[in-house]
Parts: sequence; structure tokens; C-alpha cells
Amino acid sequence: MKRLSALFRPLALCLSLISASSTFAAQPLTVGLIPAEDSQAMLENSKKVIDSLQEQLGMPVKPFIATDYNGIIEALRSKKLDVAYLGPFSYVLATSIANVEAFSVAETKKTGKSSYKSLIIVRKDSGIETVPQLKGHTMAFVDPSSASGHLFPTAGLQKQGIEPSKYFSRVIFSGSHDASILAVANKKVDAAAVADRIFAAAVAKGIIKQADFNIVWTSPDIPESPMVWRKDLDPELKKKIATAFANIKNVEWGDQGVLNGFVPTNDAAYNVVRDTAKILNLDLKAMK
Repeated sequence: MKRLSALFRPLALCLSLISASSTFAAQPLTVGLIPAEDSQAMLENSKKVIDSLQEQLGMPVKPFIATDYNGIIEALRSKKLDVAYLGPFSYVLATSIANVEAFSVAETKKTGKSSYKSLIIVRKDSGIETVPQLKGHTMAFVDPSSASGHLFPTAGLQKQGIEPSKYFSRVIFSGSHDASILAVANKKVDAAAVADRIFAAAVAKGIIKQADFNIVWTSPDIPESPMVWRKDLDPELKKKIATAFANIKNVEWGDQGVLNGFVPTNDAAYNVVRDTAKILNLDLKAMK
């Protein structure tokens, strides 16, 4: 009997490994997406990236879109998400309350860079051409945690001695860059702070016409929105995820347009965002 047991032990071990592998493959990888656009558009525009990940990893990949940035951060903190696409500032906020780190960032074919800018836009027929002319007008930001849709433009305005809450007659948070652009286009607000690539995407889609707008302020370069993962993910799974993202090239991804690919990044790349938070005297943990 002992001899038979010894003979069957390798077979039992093999079956155990197969079973474990099958279980691992059957578990979905959950990926959170920031609400840069409306939920349905975000899902449709991320489909090629999600499909590529699923094919390369050999496991289901389940996308998740929250109604705001904090929804994604909370899902990471509570381990309901494995990987997420976050804005630069929402990433810095996430690192203060969740066990996450940036590992990859998209490089767009259009710019060949992994950075972008914030714009303050107005309707051309408003007659506004400079920041000083915005005084007493209405302003739309995207989300309190949005880098290009709130924090960088606020820091830029403060450098000019402008406190938005006192300078504008009314300030709103629209919830998405698209909503802010349309708010200006439809004369719901006089000005809005948005990401340059999302504004360009709206022009390319024919949603708005470039000629109908003036750009009255442009930010310095902002590090592109990173892909982040929970630090406690299995190391082997992390390697597979990083390799899978590195292999995603020449596909369209939402407002990013066609990608050159995803390139490695790290936490230190977002220190410029932390520095901006210091300019604004922000308590990151208090913003959750």
C-alpha cells in the first residue's frame, strides 16, 4: 500500500496544481476606470484594452466605473478592485489611504508623451480672452480630486493671486470633463477647466467646434493618468499584468486616442502632483 501511495503522490500533486491554476484563471481581474466620460462611453472606449488584457492573461477581466474618483479609491482600499486607471491626483490621494502603487502609464501616438495639460476654456462669443476677464463669471471644475479638472488650474490661478471661490460668481463640479465642456458649449457656465486631450477628443468627434472656443490658460505638463495595482497582489500576477499592458499597442483608448503603448512608471513620477497639493495646502486624507 505504501508503494502504491508513493506512486500516486506525483499524480495527486499534478491534479492539485491543475485545480489551483484553473481556480486562479476563473477568478476575474477587476479593473477600475475613472469617470472621465459618461459610464457607457468609458466602457465602450476601454473595450479593446480590456479584451487585450483578457486574452493575454487567460482570465476574465471585469471593468468597473464609479460615479466619482473616491468610488474607485474606496474600491481599491476595500480590495474590491485589483487594478485601476486613476487621475494623477486621485492616485496620490489613493496612496495616502490605500495600499496601491503606479506601475504603468499610457503613451499616446498623437503626442509621443506620457503627459498632458489642463486648459481653461470659454466660448469665443463671450468676448473673454484672458484670465483677468473671468472675474465675476461662472466656472466649472470636474471633481475635487481631478488633477487637470481642478487642482492644477486652481494652483495656477492662485499663483496669479486668484482665489476661485471669491473670484468667480459661482463654482460648480460637473463630475466629468465631457460635462464641463458641454456646460460651456451650452452656456450653462462661462468657463471650465478640462484636460487638453479630452477637449481635443470632443472636437475630433464633432461634439464641439474648436473655432467656438478660446483657451485662456494652459498648465505646465502633468504626468499622465497611471495604471495602479494593489501592492498585495500575487507577485507572479503582477508580472503578467505589467507584461500584458506593455504589449497593448496601436489600439484606441478613450480620450487618449491611439496608443504607442503603456510604458513603466513609478510612484516618484507623481511627486510634482504632491508638490501641487502642498501649494494648495491640501490635507490628502481629509479629502477622502
